[in-house]
Amino acid sequence: MTKTKVTKEEDVSVEQKLIALYTLQQIDSQVDKIKIIRGELPLEVEDLEDEIAGLETRIENFQKEEEVLKASIVEQKGVIKDSEALILKYKDQQMNVRNNREYDSLSKELEFQSLEIELAEKKINEVNYKIELLNSEVQAANEKLKEKQVDLDDKKKELEDIVKETVIEEEKLIERSAENEKLIEDRLLSAYKRIRTNARNGLAVVQIERDACGGCFNKIPPQHQLDIRVHKKIIVCDYCGRILVDNEVAEIVAKSME
Repeated sequence: MTKTKVTKEEDVSVEQKLIALYTLQQIDSQVDKIKIIRGELPLEVEDLEDEIAGLETRIENFQKEEEVLKASIVEQKGVIKDSEALILKYKDQQMNVRNNREYDSLSKELEFQSLEIELAEKKINEVNYKIELLNSEVQAANEKLKEKQVDLDDKKKELEDIVKETVIEEEKLIERSAENEKLIEDRLLSAYKRIRTNARNGLAVVQIERDACGGCFNKIPPQHQLDIRVHKKIIVCDYCGRILVDNEVAEIVAKSME
């Protein structure tokens, strides 16, 4: 059979069409197996990258929050400094009061400023405690980030190795699949691709196994089995719509792919 696009259904026999279709299915199934070998690695790599990005954002937010807290400490230290200056001022003034009323008024101001200092120191202690907690969170996030980065590097290396091992074989199979498509008329090729897309396991052409469809495993009526064996027309499964071939076609294709 020459590798030129079939333009008329009568150009080749039904048997040749079935062989071409089943050959295409075997090639495409091999490509599917290569993709299965790669498994979930690309998704795992993507998930790890997203997780790492999330951790980096979290650490950045912690650092920003710490800067705000440290700024509040500076502010409270300023309050303390101002209060201490006022305390010195009021004490000096107490030395020169003219009556008890002025003395009592300054005493109240001194007490108020002392309370301001106590309050500021309390706020500073609370902020320092928050900073300690934040530092613990940052440390834990950094440790987790390092672990995830190691996992990501390992997964990327694993994926790279698998891709290297399979890319050449996959390219050859894809090229062979494209060449084999030229042997199949447009109508059949479109049907094949449609069935393959809708089939969960990617099987559009299946062999009869124990008098049943090799795709959905429903029993095939005896008359249909006879029609399939004589290769006079293309038969599809009444239940799943897959194209059916017999052992003879399967064996011919198996030998051609050795």
